Amino acid sequence: MSTTGALLQVTADVAADEALRVPAAVDLAAIVIGALTGGLLAAREGFAVSGVLLLAVSGGLGGGLIRDVLLGVPVVALTNPAYLPTVAITAMVTFFFSGWLSRATALLVGLDALTLGFFTLIGAQKAQLAGLPSASVVFIGVVTAVGGTVIRDVLLAQRADIVQPGPYNAVAALIGASALTVLAGPLDVPPLPVAVLVIVLVTGLRILSVWRGWAAPVAIDLPLRARSRLARVRRPTTRTADDAARRRRRLGRR
Repeated sequence: MSTTGALLQVTADVAADEALRVPAAVDLAAIVIGALTGGLLAAREGFAVSGVLLLAVSGGLGGGLIRDVLLGVPVVALTNPAYLPTVAITAMVTFFFSGWLSRATALLVGLDALTLGFFTLIGAQKAQLAGLPSASVVFIGVVTAVGGTVIRDVLLAQRADIVQPGPYNAVAALIGASALTVLAGPLDVPPLPVAVLVIVLVTGLRILSVWRGWAAPVAIDLPLRARSRLARVRRPTTRTADDAARRRRRLGRR
């Protein structure tokens, strides 16, 4: 390859990387909303200020911490001077205004769903920038989206919310991250439309699951279910044959 060709390739790669990068303001907004939900949960549980701060950190930065450790890159939550102060300020807001914020339930559900979409996008795109295969991109996207929730539940000594039947959480992130790998990979859709579609998809799935009462699927026994359905199909046939036999016996008596 000529020097000019190599230079053009490098320029194209840099441009693609820049196009894939989520704006810092969007990343920070997602962290604020995640910290807000974590801090509010701590306030509802009656935690001290240290507990509110700890759950705010886990909600806002937990997923990103796990993501950066898995990717083997510097932890952005520690290297970026804005992240920890932002989470601390958010924790204080929830500490002093938890009652007022708790009344905005519908708003918090929407913001929580939006955060799930942002974190899924951020994690998956950073995995793409690291050159990981599609399956790893999906995994990192889901971990970034729900990692903070898992840390929060561990701190609360309760079973992780993502493993229980209920509104889509990890499921929505899984679908969104999978859609990103398809759109940005084989379909070669430009980065900005991909980002918008993933955020809308994950956010919409989360809100719809809460609104309509959809629950993530649980394990089933397919052979048992098949036998049950087969028995229900056979039962009317058997009943009809028994009725016919009884009618013949009655006619014979006459």
